[in-house]
Amino acid sequence: MKIAALQMVSTPEVARNLEAAAALIGRAASLGAFLAALPEYFCLMGRRDDDKLAIAEAPGDGPIQSFLSLQARRHGLWLIGGTLPLREPGRTRVRNSSLVFAPDGRLAARYDKRHLFAFDNGREQYDEGRVLDAGDAPVAVQAGPLRVGLSVCYDLRFPEHYRALMAPACDLLSVPSAFTYTTGQAHWDLLLRARAVENQCYVLAPAQGGTHENGRRTWGRSQIVDPWGEVMALQAEGEGVVMASVDAQRLATVRMQLPALAHRRT
Repeated sequence: MKIAALQMVSTPEVARNLEAAAALIGRAASLGAFLAALPEYFCLMGRRDDDKLAIAEAPGDGPIQSFLSLQARRHGLWLIGGTLPLREPGRTRVRNSSLVFAPDGRLAARYDKRHLFAFDNGREQYDEGRVLDAGDAPVAVQAGPLRVGLSVCYDLRFPEHYRALMAPACDLLSVPSAFTYTTGQAHWDLLLRARAVENQCYVLAPAQGGTHENGRRTWGRSQIVDPWGEVMALQAEGEGVVMASVDAQRLATVRMQLPALAHRRT
């Protein structure tokens, strides 16, 4: 069963980003993908943090959500729509939401990023809490035969988030991201492999990867990791489709030979 991580270098223009995403989804579908995932903020990498407020959509209504539904239906695959900003009534801040669409185009799940990124090393400063509200709870979705645990970017640093997704156990963990070059270079690969190993799951990690028009450089290295922590496929920078196969027998063998999930003590 093939899965695909779609790497992008998104721009400040939604229309251009949707066009680029459509091409990548189409390419993944032509290669036989059962499930494909876009990166965090696939729809917009604005010039300012608050640019996302201008394109925020109401849940269930808007061109970005319609695009995702159409693409899933057109290609007959499960589609994890990276993230897009959703606005709840009466709120000035938005949620950074990962939406999952089924092959018939219906919305199957919504997860709102729970952990909001902040970083300041004297040269780079980020604080997502300025414009975002944090999500409330972990979310997993049944995508055909795969139980998929949802997360977004900075969630990757919080192993307890993934443990909460493992009852019942997931087969695949999704981590759409836009890691900064600085933090990605230091920790991205390490954290992805750690989450795969400790949860004995496949990890699907589509990322923003390159220098954006707003001047920001994201780390990239979209990849798929197997339950033993082996990187199965990877793209360093630039747009592309990263594909690998989920093997139910491989998953079962790892968990049987090293039954760490059964040995947990809470």
